[in-house]
Amino acid sequence: MAEVPTGADGTESPAKRPNPMRGRVARHGDTPASMGNLANIITVVRILLTPVFLWLLFLDGGEHGQWRLIAGIMFVVLIATDSVDGMLARRQNLVTDFGKLVDPIADKGLVLSGLVALSLLGELWWWVTIVILVRELGITLMRFALLKDRVIAAGFLGKLKTVIQAVAISFALVPLWEWLGDWVLWVNWTLMGAALVLTVVSGAQYIWQAIRVARAHG
Repeated sequence: MAEVPTGADGTESPAKRPNPMRGRVARHGDTPASMGNLANIITVVRILLTPVFLWLLFLDGGEHGQWRLIAGIMFVVLIATDSVDGMLARRQNLVTDFGKLVDPIADKGLVLSGLVALSLLGELWWWVTIVILVRELGITLMRFALLKDRVIAAGFLGKLKTVIQAVAISFALVPLWEWLGDWVLWVNWTLMGAALVLTVVSGAQYIWQAIRVARAHG
């Protein structure tokens, strides 16, 4: 029988918790990954840069100048790395509980920040932003609170929704119409309308799947 560690007074000492920062940072393997691994670093950087993106967006007072362009490009870069951290974590076996927690925060935080910013600038109706915000936060809370012990894979509509949201917000933020003409605005509204529809429909689909899973597990 293994000897139980004791303190100076002879009482049993609590087991020493492993340091979550110890482990693999980038290389593939089967040993525990560090909480500070490369995938999580990318995720945290995206979270930290979201306020910087917002600051740049409002820096020129709502005008479509150089700061608006820089902010728009920054959003495109940040949203393009949406799948990089998750792909890296899965490919290198760097998945951690911390990563599972902060990755959706980074993704939803950036998208919702972009939508709220567009509404504050008067370029997107508030009701559109509110509908998308309620859907995204509601489904995220459902995953954490009600379905934490059950996995519901993202369906095709959910994946398509994520892509169209990213493209729609990117087109709305980068003032391409200043150089290409007002027809770009019609493209912007078409993309945003598609994002809104897919957001609502995929949300309803997810809720229906969640109800079915809950009934199946009694």
